[in-house]
Amino acid sequence: MTDVVTVTVASTRGSVPRDAGTFMEVGTTQVHGTIGGGALEYEAIRLARQMIHDGSAAMERVFPLGPDLGQCCGGSVTLSFAMGAGQAETTAPPLWIWGAGHVGRAIGHVMAPFADREITIVDTTPDRMPQDLPDCVAPMVAADPVRAVPHAPASADHIIVTYSHDLDLALCDALLRRGFGSCGLIGSATKWARFRRRLASMGHADAQIARIACPIGNPALGKHPQAIAVGVAAALISPMADKAIGDRTG
Repeated sequence: MTDVVTVTVASTRGSVPRDAGTFMEVGTTQVHGTIGGGALEYEAIRLARQMIHDGSAAMERVFPLGPDLGQCCGGSVTLSFAMGAGQAETTAPPLWIWGAGHVGRAIGHVMAPFADREITIVDTTPDRMPQDLPDCVAPMVAADPVRAVPHAPASADHIIVTYSHDLDLALCDALLRRGFGSCGLIGSATKWARFRRRLASMGHADAQIARIACPIGNPALGKHPQAIAVGVAAALISPMADKAIGDRTG
């Protein structure tokens, strides 16, 4: 969006829909993101579009949610309005998704709206890369994805969901040598048992191998790509993500 106002939750008091730092971008016809919906968001969108129309300067305004807007939260929100697109405050580690198939792209779509981390999705050819990725998901085409591993930050979270078991294994090996924040691998218990043996034969200690979580997601949700993505996202945003995706402390 070219004519755009970024509306940011600058501060909060009491019970409110979203925390400080949350933002949305408001254009003349589109809105990206949300500050919690309801009457607060409706009024913020109205004011932002008025700013675009008038060419107004930045401003800040306090909204008591009960008296002014008829919302039952009961707290108050201070919103800042600034011309131009905002930048997400990346507070979570970068996420690297290895494989742009149905599961990989589903994870990218589910994680993108949180806008709290840089997301990279990697695959081997341009035709394997989906054209409808969210703006905040960066595509990387690498004929040999293993050679891209050193470009990932050592603190990154990784989800391995490629089309090839051999490539999955090579990425597990490379990431164990590189280091990572957390790592999850798609697969069955049988696949993981075989991978554990292979990784041990490559010289990796059992404690390090155990840092890779397999399977990923929540088996109770089923095997549909979106169900897997929801389970992965829940693990990544949970305070217990270290246990669900792969222990960071190894």
